[in-house]
Amino acid sequence: MKTNRLHLIALLLCFTNTAAHATHTDAFDLQEATIASLQDALRTHKVTCHTVIAGYLARINAYDQPTRLNALVLVNPAALVDADQLDQQYRRTGQLRPLHCVGVIVKDNYETRGLQTTAGSLALKGFIPTTDAAMVERLRAAGAVVLAKSNMAEWAFSPYKTESSIAGITRNPYALDRVPAGSSGGTAAAVAANLGAIGLGSDTGNSIRGPSSHTALVGLRPSIGLTSRRGIIPLFGHNDVGGPMGRTVADVATLLNVVAGADPLDPVTAHANGQVPPDYTRFLDRNGLRGARIGVFRRYLDAATTDPEIRRLTQRALADLAAQGAQIVDPFDLPDYENLTTTLWCGDFQADVDHYLATRGQNAPYHTLAKIVASGLYLPSIEADLKSALQPPTSADDRRSPCPDVYTDPPKQAFRAALLQAIQAAHLDAIVYPTWSNPPRLVGDLDSPAGDNSQILSPQTGWPAITVPMGFAHDALPAGLTFLGPAFSEGRLIRYAYAYEQATRHRRPPAGFGPVAF
Repeated sequence: MKTNRLHLIALLLCFTNTAAHATHTDAFDLQEATIASLQDALRTHKVTCHTVIAGYLARINAYDQPTRLNALVLVNPAALVDADQLDQQYRRTGQLRPLHCVGVIVKDNYETRGLQTTAGSLALKGFIPTTDAAMVERLRAAGAVVLAKSNMAEWAFSPYKTESSIAGITRNPYALDRVPAGSSGGTAAAVAANLGAIGLGSDTGNSIRGPSSHTALVGLRPSIGLTSRRGIIPLFGHNDVGGPMGRTVADVATLLNVVAGADPLDPVTAHANGQVPPDYTRFLDRNGLRGARIGVFRRYLDAATTDPEIRRLTQRALADLAAQGAQIVDPFDLPDYENLTTTLWCGDFQADVDHYLATRGQNAPYHTLAKIVASGLYLPSIEADLKSALQPPTSADDRRSPCPDVYTDPPKQAFRAALLQAIQAAHLDAIVYPTWSNPPRLVGDLDSPAGDNSQILSPQTGWPAITVPMGFAHDALPAGLTFLGPAFSEGRLIRYAYAYEQATRHRRPPAGFGPVAF
């Protein structure tokens, strides 16, 4: 398990030379601070970047380990150095970069230059990349500060919990006896508790949207190809995509501006050419739902195991959409859904991980999945999954390498075409459904209904989906509403999600994570 060495380093740096900085976060509350409010405070000299980042480091020290939230694997010991450089640059140029001094929580499967990257596995302990993942590289170039690496479900296997051999169990800040879902639960818990301004997650079938829903965040799974996967340790490479997780739709749109776009080293991103608008924040329209035709994918709402509270919240959300001028088409369904979805999954974890490790040279502690399995350096609960990945396919339905990407895989092409045809026939602009049909489970509970609705529609079409808070089940447990639309319709989904968010204002910060003096 991890030590607190880097937490202590960060705390020491937090207090070093603080007296030399004339402005402090006393004049600016970091709790629920947005990218826009942070940058406005910088422009008006209420804060310096040093004091902002020092404030986040103080929050991390006060809350991550003492509460047993355990959202983070390590803290960046150079965060204040980076902040000071940004302050110097601002004094010299008078210009703020697009994400100037925005403290980012980065999931531990993203490569970060000079910072350990493990995908939650003890087998990769000590692996320190020499370069950043493409998305991290773009964030740093835009002025963001990497605050910390977040815990994740080991190797991104679990959508249900966030537990790893490198860092243990991450808890939900809204109820510390509950899970934040997986696999990006560390990013979700940290951003929800205001340990950073915004975060990066990755999503194979659920892992951005589920944790965001469970922690009252906005989470966007982009169209496959909109963001680069280069430097993200894979689960199933053809289905993986990286994206933003934040407390507001505006923050998610602002981060998307920076990370979206083609990368010649990730061929699938060629699909993004001509598809990226100049500015996603131009879709932040409070009246954006007027005239929109929204279909209700009721099979994700009417299951027998759906929690009655989730039904209630979703029905209220549909009424709120209608009140904002949307035309609700209820129900909407896809004919032949069951047959179209029987053979969609294709994945070869062994091939993807072996390829990744082989390209990391001597920096990687192990170079094959077989050697990792032989090492025993993993959670006992994932042993069966790891060993299964080493076994040959057992049936024709067990599709492994080569796995075509989502745009060329025949079953996915058929599913996407059928869904698009159904949407066009109903003249819909988007589909909505509860992100999860049940509230967050108790830690250790793997038997009660889970309610994950995120595995099929978005991952298997390659289409974007955004979840936004729709309230709290049983008065305390967050729930999310998903908007889904065709490929590269992120702008439209941001418009709808923003209008709904602004009309309802369901997010509230978790209790017990209030302001911190330093």
